[in-house]
Parts: sequence; C-alpha cells; structure tokens
Amino acid sequence: MNYEKLRDDLVSWLRERAKEAHAKGFIFGLSGGIDSAVVAGLAKRVFPENSLGLIMPCDSIDDDKNDALKIAKSLDLEVKVVDLTNTYNELLKASFTSENKLARSNIKPRLRMTTLYYYGQDLGYLVVGPSNGSEWYVGYSTKYGDSGADIYPIANILKTDIFKLAKALDLPDFIIEKKPSAGLWKGQSDESEMGFTYEVLDSYIRGEKIPEEEIKKKIDGMHNRSNHKRVPVPMFKIK
Repeated sequence: MNYEKLRDDLVSWLRERAKEAHAKGFIFGLSGGIDSAVVAGLAKRVFPENSLGLIMPCDSIDDDKNDALKIAKSLDLEVKVVDLTNTYNELLKASFTSENKLARSNIKPRLRMTTLYYYGQDLGYLVVGPSNGSEWYVGYSTKYGDSGADIYPIANILKTDIFKLAKALDLPDFIIEKKPSAGLWKGQSDESEMGFTYEVLDSYIRGEKIPEEEIKKKIDGMHNRSNHKRVPVPMFKIK
C-alpha cells in the first residue's frame, strides 16, 4: 500500500465531508495514543487553524496526558485540557459504584464523547472518531463513547496500517512505538485484553492466515457479539 497516497486520499475525503456538513473545523479527543494522533495529523491538514484536540483526563494515567501534549506540540495543534475526574466521581456518588470494572471504566469514554459534542456544537466543528478498522471489526470500542462521532476517517484502516500511516504523517517515533492501550486502567493494553495481537487479527481480517482455532473462535465471537455496534439502532416498523 502507498501510505502517502492513502494520507492524501484521506485528507481529500475529510475535506469533502466537512464541506458537505458546512463544518467550520474538526474536534477530537487526544488520548496520547496512535489512533487519535493520526486523526489529529489528518485534521490539521484539512483545517490548519480550526482543529481542536481535547485532552480529557478522567481518573486516568498521567503518562497519557503527557504523551498527548507532546503530540500536540509536534503538530502545532491547539488543545484544551478538560479534567473529567470529579465529574466521573460525582456520577458514581449520585448513582452507585459497580463491582463490574468494565462498566465503571466505560463511563469515561462516554463522558469524553459528551464533552466533545459540547465543544463541537458551540464551535460548529465535526467530531472526528478515532476507531480503526481492527477495533471496528471486533467491536473493541465503547458504544456511545469513543465510537460516538460524526465521522470515522480510519474505521476501514487496520491497526498495522495505522502505524505506517502515522509515519506518512510525520508523527513522532515515540507514539508509533508506544504499546496500544485504551488507557482504561493502569497497565491495561489492547492486545492483553483481547487475547491476541493486532498482527494476528489483521492477518485474519485480510484473509491471509487463519489463526489457531482458539484464537479464531475468540475473534469470531467478538465480531458476532459486537455487530450491534456496526449497524443502525433497531427500530420497530408499523406494518
């Protein structure tokens, strides 16, 4: 794949979508990970002055915030830091503290989505989602959280290609080499949580190689269970 051409095609596509929506700019979360960095790099090429990255700590890891700030500096990107930790804690106080770790953690990306739309509507900016094709295939995202957006530029681009696209966007080496993580809790990583590597997953999605049976069942199961994330919300139709 020619990643310079892919980069340029994505920029053209984003420019057309923004024009259709009469958008004044783009807004997105800047998490300190590679996917949001790629989104930021693409957005800056479409709207050099009207791209805004929100860094939204939420009872989260300081290293991610610091990495996000480094990415912003490398791109000369405008950022705002909105700390959602107190909001998160108050929500738990107002409702209850679930023993389900994932249920608690998934509140965080949903608070971030709400914040993005608050800023986006005020500014007239489109919310750009960071989901890549590998995550999209297995549903590795939070419904109405990081998957809540107006536009998904990289949702058909597999994770192993994202690393190469990042190079074509001249992103810093440290973000390309960083272990992928949703940052939901300390020590969490995408691959350890999924139980397989992105290389194995992407190879299977491309139809290049069937993984061992246990991994294949796991991938197929995740894909089937997460189908509701990839289709419109079911609606009853009057006959």
